[in-house]
Amino acid sequence: MKTSTPLAPSRAFAGTAAFLWTEVLVQGNERMAMLTSMVVPGIILVFVEILNPALIGVALVGAILFSTFTMGQRVLNEAAYLRIDHKANDLYLAGPMTPEAYFLGMSVGIMIIYLAPTVFLGVLAVVVVPLSLGTGLLLFALAAAVWLFAASTGYIFSTFFLDNRAIWAYSSLFFNVFGVLAPVFYPLGLFPSALRPIVLLMPPSAAAALVQSVIGAATLAPWQTALAAGGLVAETVAVFVFAIYWARRTVMAD
Repeated sequence: MKTSTPLAPSRAFAGTAAFLWTEVLVQGNERMAMLTSMVVPGIILVFVEILNPALIGVALVGAILFSTFTMGQRVLNEAAYLRIDHKANDLYLAGPMTPEAYFLGMSVGIMIIYLAPTVFLGVLAVVVVPLSLGTGLLLFALAAAVWLFAASTGYIFSTFFLDNRAIWAYSSLFFNVFGVLAPVFYPLGLFPSALRPIVLLMPPSAAAALVQSVIGAATLAPWQTALAAGGLVAETVAVFVFAIYWARRTVMAD
C-alpha cells in the first residue's frame, strides 16, 4: 500500500488543463460516439412531436438536461476503461498531476467534445419554447449543476468495477432511470403526486421541474421549489467534494 501525505493547497488540481486537452484529443477521434450521443433524446423528441406536439418545448428542455446528465455516463465508461483495460491511470498519476486533476480534467474534456449536440438543442429550445434570457441563464446554470453531479457520480462509480463487461448494463440502467423514467422529458404534473418529493430530489428531474415552473409547464408549491433547488445544490456540492476525496483516497490505496 502506498503511503502519501496530503496534497499541499498549492498543488491541488495541478495538471487539470494538461489532462483536459489530452482527453479532448482522445475523445475528438470518437466521431461515431458523438453522433450516437443524440440517439436517445432524438428518438424521444420525435415521439413527442408525433404523439403530443404541445409538449415539445418541455421535451427540448429535458433533452438538454438529459444530454448533460449522460456525460457522467461517459466519464464512468472512460475512467473505468483507462483503469481496467489500459492501466493508464497509474501512468498519468505517476507524474505531477493530482488525482482530482485527473478526474476533473477527464470530465471537462469529455464535456467539451459532447457539448455541441447540447448547444444545438439549446438553440432549438430558444426558438421553439421560446426561452427568455433569464430562463436561458437559469437553464444553463441548472444544466451545469446536473453535469457536475453526473460527472462526479460517474467517476466514483467507475472505481467499483473490476470488469468492463459489467459496466454497460448498470450505468445505462442508472442514467436512464434518473434521466428518462423520471419527469425530465415530460411535465412534473404527469408524475404521481405521492412520488413527486422523490423525483424532486433527483438532480435531472429537479432541474427540469424548476425550468418547467418558469416556462409555465408545471406548478410548484414554494416547498417544492425549495426542495428541488436546495436538493440539487446540496447533492451536487456533496458529490463533487466526495469525488475529490475519493479520487485521492483510491490513489493512496493502490
